[in-house]
Amino acid sequence: MLKLSEIDVNLLVVFDLLYQERNTQRAALHLGITQPAVSHALKRLRTLLGDELFERTSRGLMPTPLATRLHPSIAQALAQLQETLNRPDDFNPAVSKRTFNVAMTDIGEIVFLPRLLERLAREAPGIALSTVRSQNEDLKREMEEGRIDLAIGLIPQLGAGFFQQRLFVQRYVCLMRADHPLAEGRFDLEAFSAAQHAVVVARGTGHGIVEEQLARSGISRPVRLQLPHFAAVPYIVSSTDLVVTVTDKLAEVTQERFQLAMREHPVPFPEIPINLFWHRRFHQDAGSRWLRGLLFEMFSE
Repeated sequence: MLKLSEIDVNLLVVFDLLYQERNTQRAALHLGITQPAVSHALKRLRTLLGDELFERTSRGLMPTPLATRLHPSIAQALAQLQETLNRPDDFNPAVSKRTFNVAMTDIGEIVFLPRLLERLAREAPGIALSTVRSQNEDLKREMEEGRIDLAIGLIPQLGAGFFQQRLFVQRYVCLMRADHPLAEGRFDLEAFSAAQHAVVVARGTGHGIVEEQLARSGISRPVRLQLPHFAAVPYIVSSTDLVVTVTDKLAEVTQERFQLAMREHPVPFPEIPINLFWHRRFHQDAGSRWLRGLLFEMFSE
């Protein structure tokens, strides 16, 4: 039986980074040590635990079953130790001049920012926001390094090392102008397929699920316009005969202002979870905690 006094905590830090990075060189860069030092630490851990822990494959270092079982508990223990050793920074939103960088889509900007900025103007007038687009590994790295404070959306690649909190689930609906011929009465799959459509090809977002499912279902419809983002959609459909598939949140916040009609979608799509993400390095950061709490209070369902 191993005793804690027999284990150098630094070895567990190396183990945690190797599990995340699957690469000794990247782990060494994070720790500010040499690659041979990381390899030596791994060798010591293998001797202590009697297991290879990581095996080299074509995809880099892959954890053994034992390493996979150990990592969640070790990662949690290291995070708790880090929190214990560092007191939270003082943070007063009423006087702070901090700028928070938040990764979100253009739908997120339309849904979240008007209400959020109004609240900040009242309670934290010196706080500034900067929204960013960052995908896949870039987003993960920038959040690890603290250049992006929070991310909102469907972001499955943010796994190990990140906390997440559910805000709501969103559905997909059809949006059209209020006096569109299909705004009332029957709106089934036949009517949907016959309508003239605008399609948003928003790469790297959850919206890709919609187009993939329509393609798999063999459902075709006349597409008259393709767009790379959602921001222009309400303006376009309000003055054309085009029908567009969008999230219910976008439809709800734009239908009154642009005189639009929202119809239930005739194609059954899975509901999409929208979560708030942050890296565990900043779990106890007082400013991050405040903004996370505000977002959850305002937008969770």
